Amino acid sequence: MDNLLIYFALPLATIILTIVLQKLIKNPLAVAAVFFAIYLVVTFAAFDINFLVLAILYTILAYVTALLTQVICELISEHHHCNHNNDDDNVINVSAINTDILNANTINEAINNDSNCRYIGYNNRLNKYCRHGRF
Repeated sequence: MDNLLIYFALPLATIILTIVLQKLIKNPLAVAAVFFAIYLVVTFAAFDINFLVLAILYTILAYVTALLTQVICELISEHHHCNHNNDDDNVINVSAINTDILNANTINEAINNDSNCRYIGYNNRLNKYCRHGRF
């Protein structure tokens, strides 16, 4: 039972929790440091000094997993950026069009030609808000 815990459950839990922490913290060294601190406490609380070697190996596993998660997220983000011409996923006010100047046909053409943007009228202005993906 201990071998199953040490060689299967703890590494698997380390990988899964590393991915989650990396998405939250976004710093591979900090994620690895958190895991080292946890495994250091576990070493002296539940196991003997021989578990310290495994704690170091699990910390290295956490660091490598965090780095891979960071690289994969950056590749996905870069790919997403290449498909859309915006810098990030936040809604951005990219332009304000004065509706007093433009006629209704010009506004309708602008709205119909840009499916990734939402137009919201406020105080005689038509604001264009764009973001990646669907609204």
